[in-house]
Amino acid sequence: MDVIAVYGPWFIGLATIFGLYMTWGIGANDVANAMGTSVGAKAITVKQAIIIAAIFEFLGAFLAGGHVTGTIRKGIIDPISIADHPEYLIYGMLAALLSSAIWLMVASAKGWPVSTTHSIVGSIVGFALAGISVDAVNWGKIGGIVASWLVSPLLGGSIAYLMMVSVRRLILDKDEPFQAAKLWSPVYIFMLGFIISLITLFKGLRHLEIEFTIAETFLYSVLFGGLVSALGWLIIRRIRIDPDADRAFHFASVEKVFAPMMIFSACSMAFAHGSNDVANGIGPLAAVVSIVQSGGEVAQESGLPIWILLLGGGGIVVGLATWGYRVMRTIGTMITELTPSRGFCAELAAAATVVLASRTGLPVSTTHIAVGAVMGVGLARGIGALDLRVIGQIIVSWVITLPITAVMSAVFFYILLGIFG
Repeated sequence: MDVIAVYGPWFIGLATIFGLYMTWGIGANDVANAMGTSVGAKAITVKQAIIIAAIFEFLGAFLAGGHVTGTIRKGIIDPISIADHPEYLIYGMLAALLSSAIWLMVASAKGWPVSTTHSIVGSIVGFALAGISVDAVNWGKIGGIVASWLVSPLLGGSIAYLMMVSVRRLILDKDEPFQAAKLWSPVYIFMLGFIISLITLFKGLRHLEIEFTIAETFLYSVLFGGLVSALGWLIIRRIRIDPDADRAFHFASVEKVFAPMMIFSACSMAFAHGSNDVANGIGPLAAVVSIVQSGGEVAQESGLPIWILLLGGGGIVVGLATWGYRVMRTIGTMITELTPSRGFCAELAAAATVVLASRTGLPVSTTHIAVGAVMGVGLARGIGALDLRVIGQIIVSWVITLPITAVMSAVFFYILLGIFG
């Protein structure tokens, strides 16, 4: 307790710096995953992706992310064992932030789309092993994370594959694909609006003191989906066939229909990502602030002050603007060739998978879902449409995330213990 009383402002200061570094990494890597398909399909520019992310990531975190975040990340460690030494948890959270941020920076420099969630979890496991004990780690949770390396891309890829098959049969294989695209596009946009509404309402707007029944949730989601669909139809109905472009590429005019649809899907992916990952990424910062302000009380959950949310949003935008293009290039161009129709299917599938996972408790990662969805739309054209070398590098980066962040976190924990202990 004395350590916290003496060094409390230092702890909050370091947590703020490391938290900003961490959210910069989230923007450079995780958010770039969400935006990569839209940019790779040339539906939006990098500048537009930054603007969309700045708005909808924040809205997702604020409206659907909640104002409460798990201090002990998803129950990975048991805080009871360090209740008498709350400063250990502070050292651990600082070490977790720093190690995760460094790994995200390295991965972003290489263009590897890795998971922020898994980076944080690996870091917390590392500090727990170093500062508490092997028994303090919930190894069942770790097993679920390992399973997500297979479950996430498989689920996202399967849904994306089916979406791509539906686009081919309903639109691309028709005698007049352009007219078919204009006919079916409101349906696909409705699905997108409906799914994003479910993400928001299923999670509940508890911090706004708004709760809905299952029936109300579906009703409001249908209404919102219809509203978004109508807006999309008003935009798409103005699109005309471009005969010159169609001579060079038979489906050029069809892709023009999907381009504005991808703007909707980019906004949706940013919102979905914000609701699921942004608040969690700044959870360790909230934990440190909570422990210091409470004088050493260790809780499973801690409040998420608005200034932390704003700091997280600012770091994310800067990260996406500076290094985001590296990961966007991997997602958008290097796994498989994307067009607006393929990119839209990938993003709609990813959003649908997030909803399914949030309701069933499947151990998934939004990063892995996004990569799997891109692989799924590529696979719809045959295995030859995928760059297996790039996919292999991505899988390796997923596997090494947990051990690398764990080792770094353990080292940083001992350094902080030596400095302040």
